Amino acid sequence: MPSASLHTPVGQLSLEEQDGAIVRLSWSSEGSARTALLNAALDQLQAYFVGELQVFDLPLYVQGSDFQRAVCDAMSAIPFGETLTYGDIARELGGSAQPVGNACGANPIPVIIPCHRVLGANGLGGFSGAGGVETKVTLLKHEGAAGLLI
Repeated sequence: MPSASLHTPVGQLSLEEQDGAIVRLSWSSEGSARTALLNAALDQLQAYFVGELQVFDLPLYVQGSDFQRAVCDAMSAIPFGETLTYGDIARELGGSAQPVGNACGANPIPVIIPCHRVLGANGLGGFSGAGGVETKVTLLKHEGAAGLLI
């Protein structure tokens, strides 16, 4: 599977492509054959981290259940610099907060699918990427959502 990596303010990120879609973002330095899509994705990630991009425009494919894809779609709809709670998404999907939290934690394409924009009802909630909640805080501060953290 083609992959490429990029150094960012939250660490070394690696992207994987399959069948013309981004399928995974991980904290690693893996890289094999670069493709036009991976180059475009790396360019967009770099633009995001320097403050020139707020909305990613990439073909994504979430390997998972229909519920997992629905949660990822709901996260993708959260605007840059804004947040929702796990409960907000659960109400939108007609479920409960815990399965939404589990689906957020299983997000295979964090940052691009912005699970960092989903908070607990009484706190930050978790973050499955390297650095955990500290990385989530860094991403929220980058997006100007730091006021929510005070």
